[in-house]
Amino acid sequence: MGVKLIKISVVYFVLGVLLGLYMSMAQNYSYTGVHAHMNLLGWSSLTLAGILYLMFPRAGSSLSGKIHFWLHNLGLPLMMIGLFMGISGYTPFLILIPIGGMTVVLAILVFAFNVMKNISLSDYSSS
Repeated sequence: MGVKLIKISVVYFVLGVLLGLYMSMAQNYSYTGVHAHMNLLGWSSLTLAGILYLMFPRAGSSLSGKIHFWLHNLGLPLMMIGLFMGISGYTPFLILIPIGGMTVVLAILVFAFNVMKNISLSDYSSS
């Protein structure tokens, strides 16, 4: 699961950077919230979770690790699409923000549970 998280985090990173480039070139910074969430909840958070799952394979292979992966990667795109479209004036898409946001919150809670349950210092191998 760790490698999958790292690879998908790179997709979020590319999308976030491309959106940042667009905003800079167009001098239109109205999508800053989308840009920031893609980079923080997509790139940074998922990369760190992936590294943890690689360092602690029991957490990465657990059911809660898999649930975390899927909830995070279903919720974040919904939230980002809703926010992007809402900012663009397509208000029917605003419903995706709370749906996606709550899904991401649930994913983070599952991640926290997974860390507390399946990661311990005795499992760490620095070799």
